[in-house]
Order: sequence, then C-alpha cells, then structure tokens
Amino acid sequence: MEKIIKILWVDDEIDLLKPYILFLTEKGYHLETASNGDDAIAIVGEQDFDLIFLDENMPGLSGLQTLSQIKVIRPNVPVVMITKSEAEDIMEEAIGSKIADYLIKPVNPNQILLSIKKNIDTKRLVSEKTTSDYQIQFSQISQKINSASTYENWVEIYQMLCYWEFELENSSQTAMDEVLLMQKSEANKGFARFIKTNYESWFEPKNENKPLLSQNVMSSKVFPLLDKGEKVFFMVIDNLRFDQWKVIEKEIREFLKVDSEELYCSILPTATQYSRNALFAGLMPLEINNLYPDVWLFDDDEGGKNMKEKELFERHINRLGKNYKFRYEKISNLKAGKKLQDSVSDLLNFDLNIIVYNFVDMLSHARTEMEMIRELANNESAYRSLTSSWFRHSHLLEVIKQLSRHKVKIIITTDHGTIRVNNPVKVIGDRQTSTNLRYKLGRNMDYDAKLVYEVKFPEKVHLPKANLSSKYIFAMNDDFLVYPNNYNHFAGYYKNTFQHGGISLEEMLIPLITLSTSAYD
Repeated sequence: MEKIIKILWVDDEIDLLKPYILFLTEKGYHLETASNGDDAIAIVGEQDFDLIFLDENMPGLSGLQTLSQIKVIRPNVPVVMITKSEAEDIMEEAIGSKIADYLIKPVNPNQILLSIKKNIDTKRLVSEKTTSDYQIQFSQISQKINSASTYENWVEIYQMLCYWEFELENSSQTAMDEVLLMQKSEANKGFARFIKTNYESWFEPKNENKPLLSQNVMSSKVFPLLDKGEKVFFMVIDNLRFDQWKVIEKEIREFLKVDSEELYCSILPTATQYSRNALFAGLMPLEINNLYPDVWLFDDDEGGKNMKEKELFERHINRLGKNYKFRYEKISNLKAGKKLQDSVSDLLNFDLNIIVYNFVDMLSHARTEMEMIRELANNESAYRSLTSSWFRHSHLLEVIKQLSRHKVKIIITTDHGTIRVNNPVKVIGDRQTSTNLRYKLGRNMDYDAKLVYEVKFPEKVHLPKANLSSKYIFAMNDDFLVYPNNYNHFAGYYKNTFQHGGISLEEMLIPLITLSTSAYD
C-alpha cells in the first residue's frame, strides 16, 4: 500500500487557504492545519508529519520562533517557510535554521505542489529513475561481460558495476540489489576465465598488451615524477578497493586535484607478502627470492613476511642507479598516525615519502574475528561506510590537509583488494600447504581443478616455490578454500568474510590515483 503523505500547514489566515488545502487533498495528500505557532508546536508533539508549511509572519510566536521549537521536537522534518517579506536577514535566519525551502507570497497551487515534490517525492522519483536506468543498462553490461577480451574491457565493466552499486545504494528501491549482485557474480566468473586464459602470457617479454602490474608501478608512476624534480608522497592503503577509494575521494577532492585515476592489476597471489613486496622491489616474487634470498620468506617460514619493504625499495633504486632521498613509514596504530601528522614539516625535506597505512586491512581482519565489527560491516555498503568514517577522522586525512598547502604530488594506491567470500571449496593438503583461504602453495594437494586456477609451473608466472614439486592454486569468484578437517566449522566461520589472495575484480583491479595540490594552479 502506498504511504499517505501527511502535511501540516501553519498560517494565521488558514481559512483563506481552503482552496489550496482542497487542491492538495484531491492530489492524495493528508492535510492538518494550525492558525498559530503554539497550536502547531502542540500538534507536532503529538503527530508525525512528512512536511510542514509555516507562515513566517504570525501574531504571537513568529514563524522563526515556531520553527526553532519544531526543530527541537522533530529535527528531521522538512519545513517550508512562507512569507510576504523578502528581507535578506529573515531569509538568512530561516536558512540558518535549516529550512527545506522558502516561498514568497502570494503562492500558487503549482508552487506548493512543486515544493512537496522537491522535499518528499524527489528521493522516490530518483529511485525509480535509477532502477529504470539500471534495467536499461543491465543488458548492455551483460553483453560487455560476454564479449570482454582485454584488460581494459574488464576495467570498464568493473567501473560500471561500481557506479551502479553506488547509484542503487542511494535508492530506496531494493528490487535491483539482488540483480546487481548476480551480475557482479557473472562478471567475476568471466574475469576468472579471462585470467586463467591470459595471465601467464603477461610475463612473455614480447607481450605489449599486458596491463600495469605490481612490480612496474614505481618505475611507471613514481620515478618519472621524481626525475622531474617533484616531491612525491606515495601512500599505500593496504586492502583498499576501488569502491572504497570512491567513498574517500569525496573528502580528498576538497583539498587536492585528481590528475589521473586508473586501475592497475595486482599480481597473484593478491596477498601482501607477494603483491606489496613486488610493488617496492620492482621485481616479481621469483626474482626477489633469487636475488635476495635473505629477504624472501615462504608462507610456512617463521617471521613477518613484509618486514623488509624499506630494504627492498632501497635495493630497487640502487639497481637502477637512482639516488632519491626517501623516507619510509608504516602506520599500524593511532600513536604512529599522530606522530606522522606532527612530522609533516620534516617529511617535506625528502624527495619521496612512502607511507603504508594498514587500517583497512586491520578492519577486514577484525570483521572476520569480531562479531561486533561483522555486524557493523554486514554488507558491502556498510564496509564502505566504515572505511569512509575512518578516513574522515584519520590522521592520514590531516596529513593530506597539511600537504595540500605545499607543492607536492600525492599518489594513493594499494597492493591488493579484497572480496566477500561465500562459497567453500574443499582442498586436501599436507602440513606444509599454506593456510591462506584464497590461494594455496604446496606439494601434495587434492582439489577439483575446475574450481580453481591451477599453476603447476610457478616459474611461468614468476612465483617462487618452496619445493621442486610445489604448485599454486587460486580461488576464483567468491569461493574460499577449506580443508576437510572440521570442514563445517570453518566453512561457517569464514563465510561472509572479506578475504584476499585469489582472483576477482575486487582483489586484482585496484586504484592508482595521482593528485596535485593547489600550489600547481
């Protein structure tokens, strides 16, 4: 049943407005009236209204006085002020009191109707239009998914899906939500087929159609800026997906200009140990292990797998004969964030500042392990909302605000994304098999080869192997890999959690944003 819109109209000459009230009643609106501010306040205290029309010039309590008391009782109800006066001070005071609209007498019925539409029906009308537009686009996106044959095709598809996810999220119509989820699933299945077919070929020396991969980001995007004499801040927000970038972009655009926004491709596995080490080393994991065996640790080796990022970067620039003065900071808690914020003036003395921020990664892990966080981020929209809330109040944003007053380039990126997993896939492995839920490295594994991307010869995709017979398998779509031991427990525990390491649009197609400050204008 369609909701009846309830409107309160407050005017000391309410009897003269009966033609208007009859007009709106015939349009299906329910009208209540009051002839003075005191009566209006009493009525508002007893009933809910969707909209209030309020005369500014009344005997007794004025419209503005009535407005202030209504806002105490019902702070969220939209109020349309109607007045004979066009005095600027009255308008400013009314607007400062958060009125929804402002009409000058004499008003006609169509003005009143338009104001209702603007303040009540806009969301419904926008929602209906959004749903209709997505229905039209649905078949076009499906065709793109079916015909996608290049990395650029998949970037376009992913960006379109993210766009519609935001549009439908802001709509009150929920009918299309499930449809979009199904279409995202179909896209990920298509993308997984694309990766299985093409990933190995990206490492062929003569292949000119490969995308920008983790190990080439520094040489392609950072070093050219440094070589031109720019001061660069390279900010790696661990686990930052493209959709999460879009929600924090709103805050950043207040202070910085986006020079370029692109999606580069994380290497496999889409896990910090592999992708971030490749990012800083400028090498694939196989080459890191061959050149620097003192730095590389396999999954089952003891010790932190990303403790040598600064050393890897230093060796990277030394190999290239570059002499950048750089500083590396990893921020894992509030104290470190505050320290970074307080040291911005010192940071400006370096050619390059590398800042690794771990909050989003910690959020995804906390969501797995803590029921409260899982409740707070129970879906993609809520997960983005938590990311947005963190960033708005973060020391990182304060650092960006301070940097915006200086002539610097800022690059915001990540090492990999993350996907919400739902479908457990059984894998049998020995004790040396890695524990990650989205990929496995091991010798003696048993699995359904149709359900994973199987890499029998890791050297072909420039991955190291712990033993001669080691191979990798990667989960696809929203699958996660579970051992048969205590299968039901772990399948239930990890279902609907955010994981990374495997193949999906969300994990592999990740943001790479170059920004400049107003000092360049």
